[in-house]
Amino acid sequence: MSGYREVATSLRDAINQGEYLPGATLPKQNELAERYAVNIKTIRQAVNLLEAEGLVTPIRRRGTVVRERPPMRRLGAERYSKRKWKYGDTVAFIADREASGRPWNRTDQTQTVGLVEADTEVAEAFGLEPGTLVYERARTVRDAGQPTHTLTSYYIREHVEGTPLVDPTPGPAGPGGGFAVLTLQGYEPDHMSETIFGRMPTPDEVETLELPAGEPVMILKRRTYTADDVLIEFARGVHAASRFAWTYEFKLPD
Repeated sequence: MSGYREVATSLRDAINQGEYLPGATLPKQNELAERYAVNIKTIRQAVNLLEAEGLVTPIRRRGTVVRERPPMRRLGAERYSKRKWKYGDTVAFIADREASGRPWNRTDQTQTVGLVEADTEVAEAFGLEPGTLVYERARTVRDAGQPTHTLTSYYIREHVEGTPLVDPTPGPAGPGGGFAVLTLQGYEPDHMSETIFGRMPTPDEVETLELPAGEPVMILKRRTYTADDVLIEFARGVHAASRFAWTYEFKLPD
């Protein structure tokens, strides 16, 4: 076996077939070099390729470790079902946990809340002048102590002033979360749009989400409207790509 791509293919197949399970450490590079009859440089190139693909990650004092498969289902439209937040007390991130069979507690979501100047994107969404003061509610969500994503929502001041949405207490904004609060304010969520794309993380995102080297993030941008098309929330999320499987179910349109 001469090239690093061939070595990477062999290791990739071994990982996908369960020879090396998630969390397992690959053999040392000198052992792999001997097994495949190549030099250390070729092994390093092969491992770097698998790392770029998101299959493995180097961990100091441990070696090259096979990454865990996505443990969390991130539901599509079902996570926003009104029967969950309007007639129950299940907010979106808790719906994901329930669908994934994973526990949660209030401290899994922490947040900071305050008035900020709307940047260009937020101002455009709400039809405001850039620099207009809006409420920002920035959350970091964890699963078993590991951060999974951040979500930052923006609101018009008069929509949420004095409500639980501007309370920084950890956890959802009361039973039913923010959507229930908006409904009580006379702004019931009716429809939304979500845009999702991937990119490499910024240094701050790497630190906040405790990302391994080479892991991308999935960016979510969400706009939530009333039945009268009034925008009541603009949100931006940053999700660790390896910690979610995104699931959507829908009826095919005619």
